[in-house]
Amino acid sequence: MPRTVTAAPRSRDCRARGATPPIRVLLADDHLGVRRALRLLLEGQGGIEVIGEAGDVSSAIHHVRRHEPHVLVVDLQAANGSSVEAIRALHAHAPGTGIVVVTMERSPLFAQRVIDAGASGLVLKDLADKELSEAVRRAAHGRRYLSPRVSAALDDQLRARAADGLSVREIEVLRLIALGYTSREIAAALHLSPRTVETHRARIHRKLGLRSRHELVDHALRRGLIGG
Repeated sequence: MPRTVTAAPRSRDCRARGATPPIRVLLADDHLGVRRALRLLLEGQGGIEVIGEAGDVSSAIHHVRRHEPHVLVVDLQAANGSSVEAIRALHAHAPGTGIVVVTMERSPLFAQRVIDAGASGLVLKDLADKELSEAVRRAAHGRRYLSPRVSAALDDQLRARAADGLSVREIEVLRLIALGYTSREIAAALHLSPRTVETHRARIHRKLGLRSRHELVDHALRRGLIGG
């Protein structure tokens, strides 16, 4: 059910005048300069109020508990280096707060993982000036927003999964194989053991009936998992 946006205490005068209370946003990013840029961007939009900033996951959790923002705009990594785990931790501590991820990562596989971790939206960092305010407004009302570029790629991924019978993780591994990553590099990127990656490789070859990496690259290109 869509969440109702409630007024912040400082906005009671807005209620008294019949004005719509602002959407309360907390910014969480590792870099101060990025937070400042996002603050300027959002504060230039009507109906959005930035109530605080955080530079790491623990600080973000503290601010969310204290200020109860409607939306958390985030680009963070957890202690284990995984931004997906950071989002999962934040969602667990603030399930009523919408989470919008701002990222340079265009992979539809990453988008699927952050959505599964509890994110309400994903915006590409270089398109934040065009997309972020809309993503924040949707998240504040319990609706999802995906950058159109990522959304189109995610549709391609879902079609590939349906056609090939691969799991989400196997699609991730296939894409990285096609991009030239070694099993050790894939293990590091996906926080898996090399043996687990080799197991996924074997299953991919078996399910697709392909033997060589060259065949896998051709298949990934046809499925739209990597660019031509």
